[in-house]
Amino acid sequence: MTDLYQAQRAMRAMRRAAIQRGVIAILDVGSSKIACLVLRFDGPDAFAESEGVGSMAGQSAFRIIGAATTRARGVRFGEIDAVAETERAIRTAVQAAQKMAGVRVDHVIACFSGAGPRSYGLAGEVEVADGPVSEQDVARALASCDVPDLGAGREVLHAQPVNFALDHRSGLKDPRGQLGHKLAVDMHLLSVDAAALQTLAYCVKRCDLELAGVASSAYVSAISALVEDEQELGAACIDMGGGATGVSIFIKKHMIFADAVRMGGDTITMDIAKGLQVPLATAERLKTFHGGIHATGADDREMIEIGAETGDWDKDRRRVSRADLIAIMRPRVEEILEEVRAILDHAGFDQLPCQQIVLTGGASQIPGLDGLAARILGQNLRLGRPLRVAGLPQAATGPGFSAAVGLALFAAHPQDEWWDFEIPAERYPARSLRRALRWFRANW
Repeated sequence: MTDLYQAQRAMRAMRRAAIQRGVIAILDVGSSKIACLVLRFDGPDAFAESEGVGSMAGQSAFRIIGAATTRARGVRFGEIDAVAETERAIRTAVQAAQKMAGVRVDHVIACFSGAGPRSYGLAGEVEVADGPVSEQDVARALASCDVPDLGAGREVLHAQPVNFALDHRSGLKDPRGQLGHKLAVDMHLLSVDAAALQTLAYCVKRCDLELAGVASSAYVSAISALVEDEQELGAACIDMGGGATGVSIFIKKHMIFADAVRMGGDTITMDIAKGLQVPLATAERLKTFHGGIHATGADDREMIEIGAETGDWDKDRRRVSRADLIAIMRPRVEEILEEVRAILDHAGFDQLPCQQIVLTGGASQIPGLDGLAARILGQNLRLGRPLRVAGLPQAATGPGFSAAVGLALFAAHPQDEWWDFEIPAERYPARSLRRALRWFRANW
């Protein structure tokens, strides 16, 4: 447990130092593309100490001065499976972003979408001595949470306090300085597969970069795609990426649940390639320019020339109707949405007072997807795009960049987590997370 605590504190310190120097890089390691943004922070005191518990604590003003994307290689289902190929892709994206920015970056904050995330709701309670609630009281309350046994090969990615209660008053964002006798806390803990984190850290290290933070794509996509009222009242963000579809639920500006479906836009592309017997590049082009969800009578007559590059003239100049293309795509899209629906039902999303659903990610741009998703997931659904931030290129304003922009906001506006408090050494959960996050020692 001490390894986890100290490793995360070390990453926070690295991020603070990088931002104080003025430049840090954002790395979105996806299955279809790898995006890199270079952020410049204004002023020597850009990264202020946290003044409150919760989101948007310690805000910083930043501007994007470099951006680059490259085709992802060696990444499947949001996880790295070929380190050498992914390393080359990361180097390409980072070097292009550095060239555009005109500066060198040494520290990156990365996000990824796979690794089988699992959510846990924890609760703790302590007695408060006479006087106002102090920082040490909050730390003791967090340490009192009964952390479950996550199982072998699982590690903690996020551990965020989402609610405080002082005596009979609940819903407190920051109890420090208030008077009371009994302090209770609710915390959301997100664990992921250890091997995926280890591989990501190793790959970043091979690129001669220091890892200053890791986040879940489902989390950072919601930070970017959900407006403030949706985060406050309750909403679900569905991030349809290339290899995985992330699901996150927010309320009171805190993430309370996250999960992922191991299917995405690349799965649909694979179905087209198999169904039409064409290369993956041709299938991706057909999906992007001619794909859809709902077929009409006109689609039977609209013929699409495949235009492959196999060298066989007759095969390359085959023509298929748009209705045939839609007939291949729709079943897979329905399957993905049904899996998302099952996750939302399991999480108890229907119990929230507001049940807004925001669909984002590159695969969410398929024509007609919003209508089908509204019928399967719920009528309160809209397509989400990332927030506009200073310096963001026009090419990076689409739904496919929600994770990258959200990770930039995550870097500049960190939400307080468990390791931001001085947990008493004697209160570490001795058995629950003894195996957690030892990989940082080997990857610093």
